[in-house]
Amino acid sequence: MSSLLRSARTPMLATTAMLLALVAMPAVAQEGQSGGVLKILGSGDIDHFDAASVGVVTSNNFIRATQRTLVGYDSSTDPAEGVVPKPDLAVELPQPGDDGLTYTFTLRDGAAWDINGTARPIVAADFERGIKRMCNPVLGSSFLTYFTSLIVGMDEFCDGFAKVAPTAEAMKAYVEGTDIPGIETPDDKTVTFHLKEKAGDFIYMLSLPSAAPAPVEILDYIPDSPDFRKNFMASGPYTVADYVPDSTLKLKRNPAWNADSDPLRKAYVDEIELTFGLQPDAAIQQIQAGDADMLYDILVPPALLPMLQATGDDKLVAISVGRTSFIFINTVADNNNGALKDLKVRQALNYAIDKAAIVQQMGGSYVAAPQAGIFGPGLVGYHDFAPYPSADHKGDPEKAKALLAEAGFPDGIKLKMPFRNINDEPAIAQTIQASMKKAGIELELIPVSAADYYSKYMTNQETTKTGAWDIAPVSWSPDWVGGAARSVFQPQFSFDGRHQTYNYTDYNNDAANAKAAEAINAVSADEAGKLWAGVDELVMADAPVVPFISQNVVVYHSEAVKNFLPYALGANGDWSNLWLER
Repeated sequence: MSSLLRSARTPMLATTAMLLALVAMPAVAQEGQSGGVLKILGSGDIDHFDAASVGVVTSNNFIRATQRTLVGYDSSTDPAEGVVPKPDLAVELPQPGDDGLTYTFTLRDGAAWDINGTARPIVAADFERGIKRMCNPVLGSSFLTYFTSLIVGMDEFCDGFAKVAPTAEAMKAYVEGTDIPGIETPDDKTVTFHLKEKAGDFIYMLSLPSAAPAPVEILDYIPDSPDFRKNFMASGPYTVADYVPDSTLKLKRNPAWNADSDPLRKAYVDEIELTFGLQPDAAIQQIQAGDADMLYDILVPPALLPMLQATGDDKLVAISVGRTSFIFINTVADNNNGALKDLKVRQALNYAIDKAAIVQQMGGSYVAAPQAGIFGPGLVGYHDFAPYPSADHKGDPEKAKALLAEAGFPDGIKLKMPFRNINDEPAIAQTIQASMKKAGIELELIPVSAADYYSKYMTNQETTKTGAWDIAPVSWSPDWVGGAARSVFQPQFSFDGRHQTYNYTDYNNDAANAKAAEAINAVSADEAGKLWAGVDELVMADAPVVPFISQNVVVYHSEAVKNFLPYALGANGDWSNLWLER
């Protein structure tokens, strides 16, 4: 990527600023009002309370409210401002030393943990402990390889951690008794990272939830276990007050939080209440009636969009965060005599899909656009190319049939496709099914609850190996904002011997890896863009996935919500900076 610290006017950030585009943003009030209860409605529960393991974009909003990191972002209606890294727990963002291999941070005064109702200062050792917890043997981080590939000695530390018994006692002993050579904490206020190679995007990585600090007391609990959640330890302005799984989550003010130490969060509301299990139509109705304020993981249904747009409802907001959707292809299982291991079969799937029909199903161009590669609009590396073209993106069933015949399936093929039973995804699954059928590909659709789809289904290696699914629609948003192409490629399309949570089939392409390494250290935006574009083309030549759309996140809020400033990492309004007028 480009060099570390640049103005938002430089080419790199000017390009990546397109990651956050806002539509119909309401006017912002001038002065905030403290107090009140922010009511948020969702379909599924938060995936993880433990910052080390958070992997879903919507959960970033929970982390924003309850945890702090060295680096963060302002919530902003200004697309350029919203993607510029800002100091959070750090006093300032450092310039790299040692020819780009060393980063030294100084911590702010006044930041503290809430440990069972008692405030304790956040210290430098908490940051090394937080990084160590990423590779715990019970529930690791989906962002792990970003850090193991960069921080000196972290890969060896994680290799050792993998051999530790998955008990709280054994893991605590290992974490507290084993150092990562590439992280130094010479005093309570100083954290230094030593990297194995230059990485212009390292600062962005430190904004990820898994890079959050961790107090020593957290090691008394199994990561993200019921006991962990019951004894939740917050560093942000809010902490957990009450939680009923799959039902409700209530947050209250964190008594240890010091507003003077936090430049990114104002924390106007007193409480935040999340209610889970709602259907989209019911949730929208509650918001319009003033009985609730915001949506959590629910998107505005396509059927309601024309009405809301026609009335000029300024509470409707479309946010583009580089999110893409594609069908992952299971090349590991032996279903159909290993048919999906054949490139021609995977190419047939790419030709068969009717992307235009899916765009229409989702509500048209306000919501989505056809997608051809792994990088979405706004990311460095996104470019207009068509490895598997069709007229008007409607699919080419005859080309698909011909490829299937060449692969030994002249009569077509039968595949199993699970899908999340949420929002418009059932309708999208049926649209995919219909277009595949035209090409002789028969899909058995398997509905899976939103809460189980990723955490218990897709990321369970046994379901992949045993062939519980053949193809599966998934979505991906860049893990951070700014120069984020690495955060799309590395966790999903590279494999270094360690299984990554969201690279479901351990897909790897050595040529793409080599070109990605060049792109990470490119000295200009143009050079980085060309290199990442080459990565995209190399991956899609293998056809491990079927890209079909890039998607805006369309959300809605009540009249009572003021200062609805999008938080880019969460693709929603920032809970910690809005206020209420009832």
